[in-house]
Amino acid sequence: MTMQKEQLIKAFSGITGQQAVLADEPMRLHTTFRIGGPADIFVKPSSPPEVRALIKVCEEAGYPYFVMGNGSNLLVSDKGIRGAVISIGRDMSQIRVEETRIEAEAGAYLSAIAAAAEEHSLTGFEFAGGIPGTLGGACVMNAGAYGGEMKQVLRSVTCLTEDREIEELPASGLELGYRSSIFMRKDMIVLSAVINLERGDPETIRGLSADLRERRQSKQPLSLPSAGSTFKRPEGYFAGKLIMDAGLRGYRVGGAQVSEKHCGFVVNTGGATAEDVRTLIADVAKRVKEQFGVRLQTEVRLVGDFGEDA
Repeated sequence: MTMQKEQLIKAFSGITGQQAVLADEPMRLHTTFRIGGPADIFVKPSSPPEVRALIKVCEEAGYPYFVMGNGSNLLVSDKGIRGAVISIGRDMSQIRVEETRIEAEAGAYLSAIAAAAEEHSLTGFEFAGGIPGTLGGACVMNAGAYGGEMKQVLRSVTCLTEDREIEELPASGLELGYRSSIFMRKDMIVLSAVINLERGDPETIRGLSADLRERRQSKQPLSLPSAGSTFKRPEGYFAGKLIMDAGLRGYRVGGAQVSEKHCGFVVNTGGATAEDVRTLIADVAKRVKEQFGVRLQTEVRLVGDFGEDA
């Protein structure tokens, strides 16, 4: 272990407590793909001030860092991640309901927020109940499903700004678009958010939530590790149908496979490496481009060392 790494682990432990800092932590334990080599340091802050303090330490030391949620949209290199991974997850997941507002920390699961909304007879968040991610990631990507998206319900987001100040920004200033936001273009980190919902009929809310759950379970390969929808929806097309029409249903590279249940998903059938997935994604994109002239773009984010051709 290098001297700098030892010093940073000590500094991080002073901020979060020793139990929240892990060395050489396998990232396969922290991604829904169940893929990824070790992170040099993995740390779990429990408050916005801790996030800010950890980042300040990294920046002052010139040490690389990466901030993540629950890893539901990540493909981490087999070589792992050099530097520190700051995981905003269960230790920053408080949810508070007040009238028709829900305020939640960035590490709160969307499913937990949807359950809180349902419990308080609030409607408007049913679309997010089955998305396997955290609120922070959902704000960054303007996550959506079944005709709903975060843009429709977000009131404000509290974030760490580029100046490393903690500020609350109104949703109107977040530049929310299809799977995009200001957070993807600027060095800002989501810490919490306020969601505006409406009073609804409890039975109607339960029925809609159950219907969306059934649709997701019947159409998506939830029994195998994946990162959800692999590709963004090309304008005028559906990625899954293009992949299916290209004859790629069930196409495999090593342990990675285009799902036979839904061609828009790449799944880990067991023992898949990040390189298997990356190669498969490249093969699929090339075949679809050749056959239909459509360029597929990934929703999944590649993190770590994949080489210059990635």
